[in-house]
Amino acid sequence: MKKLRYLYTDGDHKWAVVARDPERPPFVIDTNEYLIVKGDDAILTDPGGLEIFPVVFTAVSQEFNPEQINKIFSSHQDPDIISSLGLWLEVNPDIRCHLSWLWRTFVPHFGGTRDTFVSIPDEGVRIPLGDIELEAIPAHYLHSCGNFNLWDPKAKILFSGDIGAALLPPGKIHDLFVSDFDAHLPYITVFHQRWMASNQAKNDWCRRVRELKPEMICPQHGSIYKGEMVTRFIDWFEALEVGVLGVTPPALDLSGRG
Repeated sequence: MKKLRYLYTDGDHKWAVVARDPERPPFVIDTNEYLIVKGDDAILTDPGGLEIFPVVFTAVSQEFNPEQINKIFSSHQDPDIISSLGLWLEVNPDIRCHLSWLWRTFVPHFGGTRDTFVSIPDEGVRIPLGDIELEAIPAHYLHSCGNFNLWDPKAKILFSGDIGAALLPPGKIHDLFVSDFDAHLPYITVFHQRWMASNQAKNDWCRRVRELKPEMICPQHGSIYKGEMVTRFIDWFEALEVGVLGVTPPALDLSGRG
């Protein structure tokens, strides 16, 4: 069962992650959902798919009133990112979903009305959360053509979506943080070579994020990069050639057979 775990707490400003579900069906990719709270304001990043909504909702409800979630940040349009939107709107019909303008007419297939969606322009935007502001950071073509990360300049945490994602085997599913970068490489290399589409976009992202100096990089799949591992990941990613075909990562079974 997924559990809510806190990554950062400063008074009424909190980051929590709903991560790891060893009981999930083997044909469904594991995901991380991040809840950012400031006072009475809360935003949920990439809330996940229909299949996992019950466990995410239960995990959040253990320590937080889910009806207080009034914003969703969708890094891009994939079903593992946002197909649970319609169910979250049943919890709070006033939720606003912040996403790239490219997907404003695609994501409504998962639910919502014209008023549900707040378009993010290509250059990014600031998103108010209580008395602070989060920043939607452009990450286009990494891997979606309309893709964003979410930066919290006060907590110095970057929600990176699929950038930094790892496809972990069952034996590694409980590792919340990356502790050995070299041992982590088999779970991220082929994924980034195949899913990330543009070396120019990758290099622009590395330059931008290096300047931010995040203390944590939190991907949508796999373990979190913290402290030294943040620099190790950025350096590695910058040197990696992306947009190349490769074998299917061994940790991901795409056959549907479980």
